[in-house]
Amino acid sequence: MAEEFLHLSAADQRDALGVASGASGRPVHLLEKDVWVVWALEKMFASKYGPQLIFKGGTSLSKAYGAIRRFSEDIDLTYDIRAIAPDLVAGIADALPPTKSQGKKWSGEIKDRLSTWVERDALPIIGSAISLASLRAHPHIKGDKLYIDYEPLARGTGYVPPIVVLEFGARSTGEPHEVRGVVCDAAAHLPELTFPSAHPQVMRVERTFWEKATAMHVFCRKGYYRGEDAKGFSRHWHDVVRLDESGYAERAIADRNIAQKVAEHKAVFFAERDAAGSTIDYEYAVNGGIRLVPEGDALKVLAEDYRAMVGDGLLFVDTESFEALIERCRQIEQRANSVRKTQK
Repeated sequence: MAEEFLHLSAADQRDALGVASGASGRPVHLLEKDVWVVWALEKMFASKYGPQLIFKGGTSLSKAYGAIRRFSEDIDLTYDIRAIAPDLVAGIADALPPTKSQGKKWSGEIKDRLSTWVERDALPIIGSAISLASLRAHPHIKGDKLYIDYEPLARGTGYVPPIVVLEFGARSTGEPHEVRGVVCDAAAHLPELTFPSAHPQVMRVERTFWEKATAMHVFCRKGYYRGEDAKGFSRHWHDVVRLDESGYAERAIADRNIAQKVAEHKAVFFAERDAAGSTIDYEYAVNGGIRLVPEGDALKVLAEDYRAMVGDGLLFVDTESFEALIERCRQIEQRANSVRKTQK
C-alpha cells in the first residue's frame, strides 16, 4: 500500500518533494503549498457543505482545467447564495437583487452571514482535519477568509508565503459549473506515495474569463488595485493570455449570455468608479468597450508585479516578456470588442 505523503516526517517530505522538484522543475516551496491547497479542497468538498460550494478563480484554471501554466496559491470559493440567503432570493430566477440599493443591503446581510458560517462551520472542518491527522498547521479566520498557516519545508523569495487562504464569497450561484478532478502536482513524480485529491464543483472557464477580463478592465479604468489585491494582480493578464492559447478565450468571447450575466452581477455587487470618479459601466465593457491594457504609471506598476511573480518561480515554463504579454492582451481586447460590434 502506498504511504501517505502527509504522514511522513518533515525530513522525508522534504526529500520526496526534492525528487519531484528535480523531475518537474518546480520549486519545493511551491510543490509543498500545492499539497496544502489540494488538501484544503479535499476537506471542504468532502464536507456536508460540498454541494453548495463552487471552486473558481485562477487556482481552478490551473488545478481543475490545466488551462494556465502558473502556480496559483489561494482558493476562491463561492457558497451558493441560494443556500446562505434563501429568504433574500426567494422567487428571483437569477438570484440578483432588483436594484443597486438592494444589492448593498444584500451584500451587508450576506457578509454577516458568511462570516458567521466561516467561523461556525468552515473553520471547524479544517481545524478538526488538521488535529485528526496531527498536521503541522494552524487555522484561523478573519471575516470571510480562512487561513491555514503551515510549517514550511522550504522557502522561496518570500513572494509566496507558507499560508493557504480560502476566500469565501456568497453573492452568486457560481453557475455555470461542473465537477472536475484535482490532484497534487508532485503526485505524478512520486507514484509510491499517496497525495490529497479532490473532486470539487468548478466554475466553468468561460465565466472565469469574463470575471478576470472585467477585473482587468477596472484596473485599467482606475489605475490601481485596492487592498490585498494590490499584490499578485498581474496574474489576470497571464491567465487571460493562456486562456486565449487554449481556445477558452474565443469560446468565452462568443458566449454573450455569460458575458452579460457577469456584467449584470458586477453592476449590482461590485460597483466601481474610474479615475475620474465616473461609475464603471460593465455592460458597456462586455459589449465592445473592454479595456485590458493599462497606460502610464498603472502599466509600470503592473510590470513590476509581473516581474516579481516570475522571479519567485510561479510560472511553470519559460514565459514571454512583459511587453509581449501586453501585446497579446491588446490583441485579445481588440477581438473581444469586435465580436459584439459585428453583431450589432
